[in-house]
Order: sequence, then structure tokens, then C-alpha cells
Amino acid sequence: MKNRLSVLLFIAIAFHSVFTSDLSARDRWTEEQANEWYAGQHWMVGCNFNPSSAINQLEMWQADSFDTKTIDRELGWAEDLGFTSVRVYLHNLLWEQDQKGFLKRVDTFLAIADKHGIGVMLVPLDGVWDPQPKLGKQRAPRPHVHNSGWLQAPGAEILGDPRRHDELKPYISGLIHHFRNDKRIHAWDVFNEPENTNLYSYGIEGSKTELTIKVEMSTLLLRKVFVWARDAEPSQPLTAGVWLGPWLDHDKVSPIEKIMLEESDVISFHNYGGLEHVKPRVEQLRRYNRPILCTEYMARPAGSKFDPVLGYFKEQKIAAYNWGFVAGKTQTNYPWDSWDKKYTGEPEVWFHEILRNDGTPYIDAEVKYIMGLTGAR
Repeated sequence: MKNRLSVLLFIAIAFHSVFTSDLSARDRWTEEQANEWYAGQHWMVGCNFNPSSAINQLEMWQADSFDTKTIDRELGWAEDLGFTSVRVYLHNLLWEQDQKGFLKRVDTFLAIADKHGIGVMLVPLDGVWDPQPKLGKQRAPRPHVHNSGWLQAPGAEILGDPRRHDELKPYISGLIHHFRNDKRIHAWDVFNEPENTNLYSYGIEGSKTELTIKVEMSTLLLRKVFVWARDAEPSQPLTAGVWLGPWLDHDKVSPIEKIMLEESDVISFHNYGGLEHVKPRVEQLRRYNRPILCTEYMARPAGSKFDPVLGYFKEQKIAAYNWGFVAGKTQTNYPWDSWDKKYTGEPEVWFHEILRNDGTPYIDAEVKYIMGLTGAR
């Protein structure tokens, strides 16, 4: 009881400190700086990339499972589609496990992507899926379940204790400082969906491992992450994507959405709806007069399809990263409801992903549409 009270007191003090002080370590880019940067970029179009041989971030990056052969092959397929950028997740435990080796492997990945003419958006932290990440050999996928092994970063043990948040500072500052002038990196998406409570996956399982104070803890941590990231003086823009919405009135958005919108150099968002859902969200974000990047979209059964959503993004000069690329161990061709609805085989309509494991298109016409927009031959 005493320990819980001390934590609650710490939270109250921390929130007062966070919201009554200027936390920007380096200045946020002005609207002019942000738009000048964006004008100098080719259209950033691509996917959230994870090699088909990895179930999660740890399996992608740990030394004994870092699969450069698969990465090279699949980024080659991305190049064939005309993709110019990929969004890629990292994990704080990789830094703790082997800082030098981890940085070397990130550099290797950047070199492979660059060989294929592809830039990279890096995501150091993530609030989605399993709140109990563990280093070492990762478990096998649960049959027919969407993203059954994906990991939160940090896990609940650190996120749930505000006295431990500063343990992440060396990771964020060190990682970004190391690559602060690397032109192969398009942007830093500092914390993916930090307040996602995962109610339709781990939050309703018997273990009940998701935090009950996750929104409050993520709000505290996100503010600090922006400070640490700016301390590293990156030449690339920082962002954190809003994903719930709507954002009709800035004064009425949630505290954590205000942080995302007020601290990001460029505005990013997620939307898994059809064009009738995407257009209003884009119009709401135009008020910030900054480049707009859609860092997650495309869920076929939900109405979010390349045609016409990707065409709209190109027309509006919005960077676009669909979820998924090659069907593999993440099994995100299965829908979200596979957590509580039994599937015994491949769904009739894939939820995410573009290519099968051998590189052939799931839908030929879809790939032709993408290539028509990117100008790929």
C-alpha cells in the first residue's frame, strides 16, 4: 500500500512538472523548416517493414536471428514496387543486450535499404501488443492469430513505474545521436501508439498483464522521449502519430494527442478506414500547416484499400506507409478479430500484406495499381 501511494505521489509531481515547464531541449522545427525539408524529399511511399522470417522486433534484430538474406530479398521486392521508404520498429531491450552490435546491425539494415533506393523511418518505442517482452529465442506464432508475438517497448515493468522511465534515456539519446546526420534515415517516429490499451488482445487474456494506468504513464514518458530525442540534435524530423481522433478542435484533444501534435516536427497519423474516413482526418490535420505522413493504413475488410486511398495520398502529397509487406511469422494477413475468433486457415480476404512468401502478389491488380502510382517499371 505504501509503495502504491508513493508511486501515485510521484505521478502527481511528475505531471505537474511536465505540464508546467518548457520541455523542448532543441527547438521544434518551425512550419517553414518542416515544409522546406518535405519539399526536398521524393514522395515517401512504402510499408511498415518486418522480414517474413521474424515474429517481432527482437527476432528481427538479435544477432542470432538477424536475417540479412531475407531482408535484402524482400527490400528488393519493395524496390520493384517503387517503394522509397519503409517504417521499421526497434526495441529498447536490444540496446541493453548489445549496444554496439545493435547499432552495427541497424547500420547494416540501412545499407541494404539504401542499396535498393529506400530510406527508413525508425520507431524506437511501441505501445502495442505484448507488454512482457523478453530477450532470447522468441516463441513460435500462435496458429492463425494476427501479430501473436509482437512486443511493446518498453514493457509494462518499466512503463508502469515512472521512477524507471529515465532508464530509457541512454537508449533514445544514444541511438538518435549515433544516426543524427544519417541521410538514409527519413524520420524518427519516437513512440508508436503509446496509449493503446490493447483491449482486443492481451488486455482481455487471462494474464491481465496490461497496465491499468497506461495512458497516464505513456503521457509522462512521451514528453520525456521528445526531450531526449531533441537533445540528440537529429537532422531528421521527429514525430509521433495520432491514431484515435477525431481532431476537430485542438483544445479538446486528449493530453497525449496534444503532445504528439505540439511536439512533432512533422505531423503523422494512422487510419484504417476507407476514403470517407481518411479525408476528414487529413482536413483536420491541415490546420497545423506541416507535412502530413500517414504511417499506418490498409486493412482490406475495413475498407482501407490501396485503390483509392493510396491514390488520394499521392494527390495530396502525403507520405504513406501501409501495414505489412510479405506474409510471414507476424501473420498480419489475418484480421484483428483472430484473437477471439477461431481461424483454421488463411482468411478469404487478407487483412494486411501485399506479397506472398515467394514474392508473388496476393492481388495482381493491386500491385499494378501501386506500381502505376510509384512509376515503377
